[in-house]
Amino acid sequence: MSRKQEILQDVVIKFAGDSGDGMQLTGSQFTTNTALLGIDLATFPDFPAEIRAPQGTLPGVSGFQLRFSSYRVFTPGDSCDVLVAMNAAALKVNLKSLKKGGKIIANTDGFDAKNLRLANYPEGVNPLDDGSLSNYELIRMDVTKMTRESLKDATLGMKEKDRAKNMFVLGFLYWMYGRDMANTLNFLKEKFAKKPDILDSNIKVLQAGYNYGDTTETFHTTYSVERAKMEPGSYRSIMGNQSLSLGLIAASQKSGLPLFLGSYPITPASDILHDLSKYKNFGVRTFQAEDEIAAITSAIGASYGGSMGVTTSSGPGIALKGEAMGLAVMLEIPLLIINIQRGGPSTGLPTKTEQSDLMQAYYGRNGECPMPIVAASTPADCFSAVYEAVRIAVQHMTPVMFLSDGYIANGAEPWRYPQTKELPAIDVKFKTELSEGEEKYLPYQRDEKLARPWAVPGTAGLEHRIGGLEKQNVTGNVNYEPENHQLMVNIRQEKVDRIADHIPAQQLDSGPATGKILVLGWGSTYGAIKSAVSVLQQQGQAVSHAHLRYIRPFPKNLGSLLRNFEQVLIPEINSGQLIKIIRDVYLVDAKGYNKVMGVPITKTELVEQLQRML
Repeated sequence: MSRKQEILQDVVIKFAGDSGDGMQLTGSQFTTNTALLGIDLATFPDFPAEIRAPQGTLPGVSGFQLRFSSYRVFTPGDSCDVLVAMNAAALKVNLKSLKKGGKIIANTDGFDAKNLRLANYPEGVNPLDDGSLSNYELIRMDVTKMTRESLKDATLGMKEKDRAKNMFVLGFLYWMYGRDMANTLNFLKEKFAKKPDILDSNIKVLQAGYNYGDTTETFHTTYSVERAKMEPGSYRSIMGNQSLSLGLIAASQKSGLPLFLGSYPITPASDILHDLSKYKNFGVRTFQAEDEIAAITSAIGASYGGSMGVTTSSGPGIALKGEAMGLAVMLEIPLLIINIQRGGPSTGLPTKTEQSDLMQAYYGRNGECPMPIVAASTPADCFSAVYEAVRIAVQHMTPVMFLSDGYIANGAEPWRYPQTKELPAIDVKFKTELSEGEEKYLPYQRDEKLARPWAVPGTAGLEHRIGGLEKQNVTGNVNYEPENHQLMVNIRQEKVDRIADHIPAQQLDSGPATGKILVLGWGSTYGAIKSAVSVLQQQGQAVSHAHLRYIRPFPKNLGSLLRNFEQVLIPEINSGQLIKIIRDVYLVDAKGYNKVMGVPITKTELVEQLQRML
């Protein structure tokens, strides 16, 4: 049977089904397959908030969106070309994000009376039959039936057989996009090496899905996307939390400091604990504490003892760490506090993304308690951003807040990983003896950065006491004098401010140095801003984009950069937090574009906003 092959430039697929349908696994396998072909990609896993939401219900829908292109891509796409809907709820939740004329691959078994009722469709209404999908290309597949048929000779129970149906869909999509299945076969062989019956069933179903596309006369076209033009080098597909973990290990190795992670599990930060626990061969020590307070205080103890102390959490856990963060500021020791932001307040939306902890990072501690803030912008950027956060912490003797979010943490993109020789040095100096003319160790004697010495406990002659009470300048003794407190408050603030002398000037990501609009962003809005600004630039508009990594202190040239533009737009996945700080520091009448829905800002939204401003 002859079929034509169509070359596509850009494809967005959304896999959606129950949390037990294996959509995350299916999406990640297709992602790995895509990355191996040198095709640029971006992903957006969309987890249900409930760990065990009732099967077939709207809250139980799990999704994985993948965009792959022969051009550079910076977002997982505003809307989908293909929607894989394993049941009625998956269709209902995701139909609004499917392009008109897009493909729906529907598992018809998931649209029986029970599933339709659980998805809140009216009695007697089935979207596959009522004509409501006439604007789309509907591909009906009884995935469950065909999965069972391909495993009719297997000794597995029906429940175990049905778990393999995601492999049928994956095999079909490998056929549709002309893919080799070798990487998934290798993955299955490794994952189920000790379970040969499950391994065999998954391979059979994967092949059955591929053969279904290849032998069924319904399908007349296959598709392919060509390799993207990217900078030469060795690449891997990487998620934000993985990238962050590798950045921490690299910083530990370059600085010569043992890495200690004190952490308490919380979505979406837990993967950092999981990842780092695998690297004991690099001297990494991980401690799963009994609570958030124990997690951060153990990291403080590690830093006091001469290691690089790190603690990870999300907004609710960061709130619990507040007092201990103040202790670290008072002690003036290196510490990295990593906040993988999620929807709030309180426990809020555990699996949905938000940028609403910036004010918490700035002000969320008692007293005058300044702390540097570094933010990552993409999954791959987590590596270099957290590496830089470690450098600041150890060279300026200060705790540092590092901000990521669920979108970055769980998203994936190609990463060109660097050689060790390409990484900047992180020089660390411990005080090992009394200085010339120093009769007694003075733990708050400062250098030109206002950083105090780092002396490892047990070093002869450098015995000293630390604690949370206010310190006397230079000596570190407890002191309650008003003038001394004012002095120490000023010094701690000035120490953070002086970091601006040791970070790069703010650069434009794209666009002219002066113009109509500067779009200023931070964090995970990077891809949407870059894509939207590119559209306007291609139309000849004087629109530029700058993205902040250093949020406290700001780069020294940021104020002059802002004043080069007639208007400043600050998009944020919050109700307007960076914009308040920018207005306060620079007296710039910036405008905000804000969205707090637990999902990222889209390119289309920003293009429309910029067009209105122009």
